[in-house]
Amino acid sequence: MDTSTLRRLLPVAILLVGLAAFLLLGLERYVSYDMLVRHKATLTTWVADHRPLAALAFLLAYAVMVAFSLPVAVLATPVGGFLFGTWAGAGLSVIGATLGSIAVFLAARYAFRDLFRARAGATLARFEEGFRESDFNYLLFLRLVPVFPFWLINIVPALLGMRLRNYALATMIGIVPASIIYAGVGAGLGAVLKRGEHPDLGIIFEWRILLPLLGLAVLALLPVVFARLRRQRSP
Repeated sequence: MDTSTLRRLLPVAILLVGLAAFLLLGLERYVSYDMLVRHKATLTTWVADHRPLAALAFLLAYAVMVAFSLPVAVLATPVGGFLFGTWAGAGLSVIGATLGSIAVFLAARYAFRDLFRARAGATLARFEEGFRESDFNYLLFLRLVPVFPFWLINIVPALLGMRLRNYALATMIGIVPASIIYAGVGAGLGAVLKRGEHPDLGIIFEWRILLPLLGLAVLALLPVVFARLRRQRSP
């Protein structure tokens, strides 16, 4: 393997090594609701006394968790709602998640984009071209539907040649609804933890919440559908 290839793979290697170290060292035990219960008073007091610093620390920690695809990232938004309130917690979560996603996107594009293009067949190349025509709408749809793995959606657009500006904007807008929902759950986390329970993160799959999200996702694809209909009708 030549030096240029090794240099290209380095960012992805760093992210994978970070994830492997996190799992092998069992660090997830330090990022759990049990730890939050144990240190809740100390944490809330520190956040109240150092709110700007705490907000920055939370945002950076969230970005790192997403960048390294750590399996505890799903806990971060409820914790943000608990510490900062629904709206501030959701806002910090959106910014942190977007920054972390951009890091994964850039690493994947730098490492694998040329290799993917070289290996792609004619059919896949046409799919790639079609994706790039409406990449913002497609990614917005994927972000709004809460069933696709977040880490996977960070990588695939990079391989399909999506523009960074569209990727960042669609990511930021697309994760807002779920972030508000999870931060809202976190805002009531104190009472839940006091009862010795864990918050119900599956609330997003309840039909009263899932249906509006699916409706927004369908709206995100309407411009694509209309554009295709116009092309079909034009001579």
